[in-house]
Amino acid sequence: MGINGLTRLLETYREVYRHARLRGTRLVIDGNNLMCNLYCTSGLDQNCGGEYASFEDLIERFISALRTCEVMAYVVLDGGLDPTDRKLETMKMRAEQRIQEAHQAAETGERKGIIPQMAKMVFKQTLTRLQVPVAHCFGEADQEVAALAAEWNCPVLSNDGDFFIFDLPAGFLPITHFRWREVKGNLQSYIPCKSYTASRFCDVFRIQRQLLPAFAALAGNDYVKLKTVSWTQFAPWGSRTSRHLEGLLCWLRDFQHPWEAVVAALGLMGELDTKRREEVERGLSEGMTEYQLHRSCLKQFFDHQVPPPFQGSGLVPGWARLALTQTRLTPNILDVLQLQRMLLGMAVEPRDRPSVYVISRPIRQMMYGLLLGRGTSLQVMERDRAGSQLIYVPVRPAFSKTNTGLRLSSLHEAEHSERLLVLLEALGVTDDSLSLLPTQLKLPVAVTCFWLQMAQPPPDLTLLKALLLGMSIGVVSRPKAVYQTGNHRGAKKPDVGVVYAFNQWQACLKDSVHLNQLLGFPLPEPEIARLYQGTTVHQLVDRMRSRGKPRAFLKSLTSGEQYHRMLSVVQLHTRGAPAGRRQEPGLPPDLGADLKKLFLQDGDEEAETEA
Repeated sequence: MGINGLTRLLETYREVYRHARLRGTRLVIDGNNLMCNLYCTSGLDQNCGGEYASFEDLIERFISALRTCEVMAYVVLDGGLDPTDRKLETMKMRAEQRIQEAHQAAETGERKGIIPQMAKMVFKQTLTRLQVPVAHCFGEADQEVAALAAEWNCPVLSNDGDFFIFDLPAGFLPITHFRWREVKGNLQSYIPCKSYTASRFCDVFRIQRQLLPAFAALAGNDYVKLKTVSWTQFAPWGSRTSRHLEGLLCWLRDFQHPWEAVVAALGLMGELDTKRREEVERGLSEGMTEYQLHRSCLKQFFDHQVPPPFQGSGLVPGWARLALTQTRLTPNILDVLQLQRMLLGMAVEPRDRPSVYVISRPIRQMMYGLLLGRGTSLQVMERDRAGSQLIYVPVRPAFSKTNTGLRLSSLHEAEHSERLLVLLEALGVTDDSLSLLPTQLKLPVAVTCFWLQMAQPPPDLTLLKALLLGMSIGVVSRPKAVYQTGNHRGAKKPDVGVVYAFNQWQACLKDSVHLNQLLGFPLPEPEIARLYQGTTVHQLVDRMRSRGKPRAFLKSLTSGEQYHRMLSVVQLHTRGAPAGRRQEPGLPPDLGADLKKLFLQDGDEEAETEA
């Protein structure tokens, strides 16, 4: 939702906060908000594709700080889109803005707050590994976060301004003032922070607590836009910051009940025809309803692993509801099932090239086929970009010989071999070709084979070697012990072509992981934090282009073996690929021969024999 200018207003009226010491309590965390805040405020790379090992380390340190203070975290993440589409226009405006920012980041190397594609997956994987309770909602998380915190009588941690409106018994802790890096005390450790309560807000601005939802609706948020009333006319002399919000708060002092204020506000809008008046009343009513606390849908899940009910009866089978809530499925499948829609993310990319998500579309089409089934005329509208324009592309589900007989309702009961074959068919590889690889590398290498065949422009061999080197080192040792992450100020602008190529690979990896999840993990899900470190891989490309050889960068015999095994699998796969597939755009015709030369260039006869 969001109320423009409210956070800025309260930073001026700091008396609404009180200093607090967080210790020995439950804490409900707005997961999407924390994930973005941790990544964007910690100096991690945004333009080279992400520093996932360092992000993993940051999450670990955050959870460690909470546990030192005996704080039990519960993380709630956003789910699917609102099926009423009330936020559709707002979302389109934000997406259009992000397209421009992603292009500027690619062209100038500036930070524009573009979260790398796999950061959310790293966030979820790390929390799961640390055994932190985490759950997906089926919709936007704000209401569920507030409801859960109210039932448990514990605070909420977020930077979302909507939590200034919810009347939370134990208050709201803005991340901006949450000093988790500065744990205090010895025997009784605590985190210094600032706490906000709705009652304190109402005391400072002298309005009734029950008027807060009306204040939010009349101020205008993602659901309600009232442009015909200028609240600045009611602002007191000497207003400190936002005259719009201060004027509205001053005006509200004369009312006791929300609908009194709503009726009076309608009077300020002048003459309205019946239809327009009903639209405004409905919008204000819905806007106020968003801040009413309901019973938590996730309490039973956190207590007993019982997934919440889903309104779309019959659309989502029980096994999928549980997997979704457990974050073992992407909530994007809800958008496909309910709305036949897929919102593709934003990656750092120049606008004069196609979206990085174009090449991974065949993988998504296979997923759509599993979700929607054969015998339907449904298409999925993918929100993507063309140039600098936001577009919607109709995409048909795809079917293979294997997935034709599979049904979503019983997908979890299908034979493992059947589910594995669907995944491998989507990526154009065989199980035999992956047999020499450790299980954690099978899916990433299969994705790399797919990427080599589909990417435009075709990736050169240096990019392939750098990518495999990064993976081989990461799978052998903890990447954070190898890679150093700073704030990158003063670093040279990344090569746009390299950024674009590796973002295409990440798009293929993300869609393949989602397909693998839907199929019940026929291949183990790789640890993303071990696969790709943006600035390091870019540095490897630079150094190898300056005549550096891969073996100079390998840290151990084990990582060298992994590197050459992956390289040989890619070589064998591209040699043995069906002729029709080899002719798809993006596959260099002499790739197999060139890959063989790599072994000789590296001076490793044993590796060449293995290949």
